[in-house]
Amino acid sequence: MLLPYVVIDSLPPEQARMWHDHFSSEDGRDPAVEEGIWRRTQDPRNAEQSGWTQDDNGRRRIVHYRLHYGIDRSRPTDRLVLTELYLFVSWLAPSVEIAAHRGDLEQWLGEGRWKPTGEGGTRRRGDLYVTITEHAVHPQDERADRDTPEGFRSLDVVIQSVDYALPRASRNVPWDVLAGGMRIKEERGTPEYADDLSGLLDHLPFVLEAGCGTSVEAGVPPLHWLHEVYRVTARQDDEPTQGFSFTMAPAQDILVREVLTDTEHKIDDMVSMFRRLIEARPTAAHRILKALYDGGHAVGPVATHNFDRLFARAGLPEAYMRRYDQRTPSMEYPPQARSLLVVGLHADRRHVQQRARERGLRVFYLDTEGVKEHGVHKEYLIEGARAGDVIVRSEAIPGLRRLAELLGIDC
Repeated sequence: MLLPYVVIDSLPPEQARMWHDHFSSEDGRDPAVEEGIWRRTQDPRNAEQSGWTQDDNGRRRIVHYRLHYGIDRSRPTDRLVLTELYLFVSWLAPSVEIAAHRGDLEQWLGEGRWKPTGEGGTRRRGDLYVTITEHAVHPQDERADRDTPEGFRSLDVVIQSVDYALPRASRNVPWDVLAGGMRIKEERGTPEYADDLSGLLDHLPFVLEAGCGTSVEAGVPPLHWLHEVYRVTARQDDEPTQGFSFTMAPAQDILVREVLTDTEHKIDDMVSMFRRLIEARPTAAHRILKALYDGGHAVGPVATHNFDRLFARAGLPEAYMRRYDQRTPSMEYPPQARSLLVVGLHADRRHVQQRARERGLRVFYLDTEGVKEHGVHKEYLIEGARAGDVIVRSEAIPGLRRLAELLGIDC
């Protein structure tokens, strides 16, 4: 496994310019870094997914990854490459399962031809290092004064590029997320339903919040794509209609096995999301929204949870909401705003909608209230819609095109 790893072998000039314009460092984050964190614990409130019972509880799995991308200009045409990689997987499980997992790891290291370095048990394959550390009590649990269940042990696996240095504050982020506890789902009220956004015309201008709906229409995979890449959930009977459960036992750790035994193939799987979002282009939905902004019907930055920069690429200001170290990022609501339009977003994790209601803004949703997985449509209701909110069940492009028609805007 050699770095830099080629993600797109030849960037057209327009993609190279787009990278320069929209993926250079910004205040507070670097758009060229893709990061994800999942922490799964057993709790009575998630018993169906985590397998919690009175006799089987206390398991934990944490996954944290950071992928750094850049442009390689050493060839006649620019190439998008993966320059640095960091993957952290931590288990808390019964000691007998941890011991068995250590045996699995040794087998996978052998199958993948990872060579000892002579430095504290670290192994190396090409430009990647792997370090395995076992704890009777995890240092992060000591730090947070968390109890370790009797008969349990922890095991950490770190796979990273050579000389990669992650600051301590960044290493602590998944543990800070863990300390925050489970997210409590919102309680849904009794929203109204409408055929289109004509009701929004009485509450202009609006502020926009957008989830993955507009990105999916542009060809960017939805979030559950990453859940499957990083093996966060295990499908029951391999059928999407049967639901899912959390990956909660070390013996189920397909992710680490894939990285250790089929490294190049799995790395290509991990970078596929970023490849797709770089290749994506703003859709009619983004262009219509730009026309609505230009016409004064929408104001303020777009509160976006997407890291594809499609709104910025369409000429719209962005307020990035998808963060781990700050529960409630700042969000500008211009004083003239009278409503919030939420497009393709399931839950108000960053309290954008809550803060809009506190300011007296009417909340409208444009959402199909469903997802399609493996060709199967599943109902997926907006989590925290309230009385007084309005939901229009529609995909973004037709719903926004209809709004433009109502406003007399030719798009």
